[in-house]
Amino acid sequence: MPAPAPDRPNFGHAAGIPTGHFRFIAIDVETACSDAASICQIGIACVQPDDGIETFSMLVNPRMRFDPFNIRLHGISPDHVADAPCFNEAIGMLTPILNPHALVQHSNFDRQAVTAACRSCGMEVPDWRWTDSVTIARRAWPELKGNGGHGLANLKKRLKLDFHHHDAGEDARAAAMVVLHAERQLGLPFEDLLKPQPRKTVAAKMTLEGDPAGALAGSVVVFTGALQMSRTEAAMLAAQVGMCVRAGVTKQTTHLVVGNQDLTVLAGHDKSSKHRKAEEMREAGHPIQIIGESAFRALVAEENSISRRTAGQTIG
Repeated sequence: MPAPAPDRPNFGHAAGIPTGHFRFIAIDVETACSDAASICQIGIACVQPDDGIETFSMLVNPRMRFDPFNIRLHGISPDHVADAPCFNEAIGMLTPILNPHALVQHSNFDRQAVTAACRSCGMEVPDWRWTDSVTIARRAWPELKGNGGHGLANLKKRLKLDFHHHDAGEDARAAAMVVLHAERQLGLPFEDLLKPQPRKTVAAKMTLEGDPAGALAGSVVVFTGALQMSRTEAAMLAAQVGMCVRAGVTKQTTHLVVGNQDLTVLAGHDKSSKHRKAEEMREAGHPIQIIGESAFRALVAEENSISRRTAGQTIG
């Protein structure tokens, strides 16, 4: 069923475009066809200092064909844009508000479309500060990888967002809401979300072979969550008693060590994806042990103690 056609804004001037200083602005575009330059709607969502969101959208006449698929997707047809400004006129109206702000797009499509449209019109591509809310969402909810992903449709369901997908103004507002949710999830302001993350150490996803002479040789352990000790330390302790350390839960996993911190997330789950998978495997009859960090420490200490006593008896 086609999306409802958006209301026609006043195309004669820039009335209605938000003004002022905002924390950041999310932007989204819809296109008329497979050509990325065929922008037929631009939407912006301006996030105020109190996190209120002011949304504006306008239709654009791309002056090129409309594909049936695109019309079905967003509900915009050639008739809707007949009196709308062309892209260079529309972008001229929006440039004063967009230039001073960091811009958020959900995936890199919007930047690519703006770049293509500028080049199609013979315009210089604006030197805007772009960031991607998909990248921010991956950082905030890593458990969604392989579990629906970080597209707006899945985030709408997981975060219980209320918006009409494939309307530029609504999708821009959704991207802004994703960032606001991520700020709360990670406890970081928008400016810190823009900072490059340090490269993950090998320990974060390390695999390590266990000591074949260890008391737990043949066991396979996986860690999830933030432990009190470092992942490197935990992996080394496990390997010393014979446990092989792996990054993900598989049929070979015998132990899952869950960090003692609160694992509650906003994405509709109270456990990590590794934890949920381990529980499903256990319910299916797989003999996997799910333990906390304190129990892991006790297990390692006990096996080390047994090994020392055994070694002492052998020497004696």
